[in-house]
Amino acid sequence: MQTYDVAVIGAGAMGSAAARALAMAGREVLVLEQYDLGHHRGGSHGGTRLFRLAIDDEAEARRARESRELWEELESDTGVRMLDLVGGVDHGVDDRAVREFRETFKRLGIEHEVLEPEEAAERWPGLRFETKVLYQPGSGRALAEQALRAIRESARELGVEVRPSCPVTGLRVVGEGVELETPAGVIRAGQVVVTAGPWTTRILAGQLELPAITVTQEQPRFFAPVDDGASWPVFVHHRGGGRAAAYGVFEQGHGVKVGLHATGPEISLDQRDFLVEPRRDAELVAYVRDWYPGLDTTRSEPISCLYDNTERGDFMIDRRGPISVAAGFHGEGFKFVPLVARYLTDLVTGRGSVPKTFAL
Repeated sequence: MQTYDVAVIGAGAMGSAAARALAMAGREVLVLEQYDLGHHRGGSHGGTRLFRLAIDDEAEARRARESRELWEELESDTGVRMLDLVGGVDHGVDDRAVREFRETFKRLGIEHEVLEPEEAAERWPGLRFETKVLYQPGSGRALAEQALRAIRESARELGVEVRPSCPVTGLRVVGEGVELETPAGVIRAGQVVVTAGPWTTRILAGQLELPAITVTQEQPRFFAPVDDGASWPVFVHHRGGGRAAAYGVFEQGHGVKVGLHATGPEISLDQRDFLVEPRRDAELVAYVRDWYPGLDTTRSEPISCLYDNTERGDFMIDRRGPISVAAGFHGEGFKFVPLVARYLTDLVTGRGSVPKTFAL
């Protein structure tokens, strides 16, 4: 029977970064992935993600700042650019949010500005603003695809073994370790780290009771810019009135990705069809037509991704016995990838702690 110090289930962004961090901590690590590397069935594919500092949660802003430092360490270690800090804007906020943003960012020593809508529109004519705009120069886009490739390559160089197309069909705790059933046979590990996104509950059924995780199929679109030379910050529009926030990020070669956050239909994993839901899609196109004069709604392309959502709205990062788990990232986890990797390494090695808010 093959034996490893740690088996990581799921080779997406979280699992790959955790495997690398565990190898750096001196562990012999195996990564098991049910599909090909870089597949489009989960939440780690695609070229870009928003990297932004929270405007309304001081604890999250601190974690985002720490994560940015860890991204920079990864860039230094691998020689690959992973963040492009083009700046980020939030708009649609009220006076209270503006005041709290100023106070929090000043307290944390984070560079920031509050702009009048006319001033913001002059800087970024592709966007329309009606309220004060919260500008964060230290935000931008995570270059997700190239970052993930570099993290995986670095993990391999550190001795991590990666097995794509090798699903875990059974998991059981045996003594102080675990045994994993796979098509290649049974694998034993001292510990297991489960970073399987929407598949987490299925993998851990019968072994670990988790808070409920629902899965939604989200459907943003890439929209072609009217002016190919225009500048685009990453942006979040807090629309209010019970409506979902909108987000956007420019991606070279594709256009500006715009989505209405967490509005996709709830599905089971066996129902994944990658198809747009017409009513929600029409709402997105109408929204972009109204708010983004710099985007051409007649030239766009729908895309699809999965969110794994917890009812309470928090991430789940915790350990029970030889099982550590990280899940429930709500489409907001990518910016925290190296920080989650550190948390999981701390759980496995017992050398640190994870914020209590993430406990199962």
